Amino acid sequence: MNEFMKEASRLAAENLSANSGGPFGAVIVKGGKIIGRGRNHVLENNDPTAHGEVMAIRDACSNINSYDLSGCELYTSAYPCPMCMAATVWANIKKIYYGNTREDAAEIGFRDDFLYDMMGRLSENAEDGETVELKQLDHEETIKVFRAFSDKADKTIY
Repeated sequence: MNEFMKEASRLAAENLSANSGGPFGAVIVKGGKIIGRGRNHVLENNDPTAHGEVMAIRDACSNINSYDLSGCELYTSAYPCPMCMAATVWANIKKIYYGNTREDAAEIGFRDDFLYDMMGRLSENAEDGETVELKQLDHEETIKVFRAFSDKADKTIY
């Protein structure tokens, strides 16, 4: 498994016991080194924007003392939701590696697809792939955390 995706998946797995949010983790990489880490803290922080990718972006920006993450890559346990995708674009990250698909997220109760559908109607003239390159990576490993979350009796879907 890719070392950066492994760390994103490990962060996602932490939430299975912490119950601080959904099973989502992310890392920001620059020059082959992790400069930011994040896992979902929506429930713990009572903050609907505290997704793993956003937390990783905040951490990376703090660590390098800049809002500009040009030259960085995002490794995330799942395909980014529209909010996280927008945050990635605003941070100037041009490459995203994700483990689980939007469909995988829907299967465990997360509703990203309706947001993508709504946003698609708002930007019907946008060309896919123009801003960010997305590649799936290590799905066979990252799906394990989603399956464990799905089986949790005390999970909270938001």
